Amino acid sequence: MVNPLVKPFWDKATGSWQYVFHDPETMKGAIVDPVLGYDLIAGAIDTTQAEDIVAYVEQTGIEIVWILDTHPHADHFSAAFHLKGRLGAPTAIGEFVTKVQVLWKGIYNLGDDFRVDGSQWDRLFKDGETFQVGNVPVTVFFSPGHTMASVTYVAGDAAFVHDTLMMPDSGSSRADFPGGCSHDLYRSIRRILALPAQTRLFIGHDYAPSGRAPLCEASVESHLASNKHFAGLPEEDDFVKMRDERDATLPLPKLMLAALQVNLRGGRLPEAESNGRSYLKIPVGYFTSRSADG
Repeated sequence: MVNPLVKPFWDKATGSWQYVFHDPETMKGAIVDPVLGYDLIAGAIDTTQAEDIVAYVEQTGIEIVWILDTHPHADHFSAAFHLKGRLGAPTAIGEFVTKVQVLWKGIYNLGDDFRVDGSQWDRLFKDGETFQVGNVPVTVFFSPGHTMASVTYVAGDAAFVHDTLMMPDSGSSRADFPGGCSHDLYRSIRRILALPAQTRLFIGHDYAPSGRAPLCEASVESHLASNKHFAGLPEEDDFVKMRDERDATLPLPKLMLAALQVNLRGGRLPEAESNGRSYLKIPVGYFTSRSADG
């Protein structure tokens, strides 16, 4: 089995990790969860992060063959559509993105022209589906909990586990967004931690607790030994109680109501109106305020 080389890219503004992995034999690669910058105050789009990825793959000589979203993100815009235009690679996500589209179409009261069939991506992956990035085998794990659509990409000895696990000193990710489920998250994490002990797990976010540098990778073995929420494989009910109580204290992500409108469209802005500009909707009063930081 060929294992990939993995290059992480850090987005400080949102605490997000994005990745390029490639096969060193064929130099074919894939991008995972790329970030499109957004200024919430100015409503301005920033492609700096995406263009850093373009520069890296061009300088390294990597041919990007897939642009992969793990789920529709609530805390940053996806740069998948922008990078498809720049690099020509197809985009993909898990098949149950359609459930998330249906849910949020109702929340935003989107019109009939908003499609809920996942056609905003070139490919919808099913659980257990496999594909190749050069000579690197990739298997798709359906891993819901954080969202109804989340998938993990297991590429050789690397797994891109999105918003399931954090670094061991931070534990696990939240499961309280619409359609989220802490029971599902527990089962998804158990499945991920059943991978071989030396599998490298690449996470979706790190908020660098205690002032340490941001980190993105830890092995299955490390998580089983020291993950704050999962060391020793807790019982499901104990994990769910902890996760639900923790989630009840967390404010919603600052970009959530803006980001999901873009990410449900595969990284596209809403259709421009008669003046040539796109506009985002805010469902006023749908969510209740949470004042605690977390």
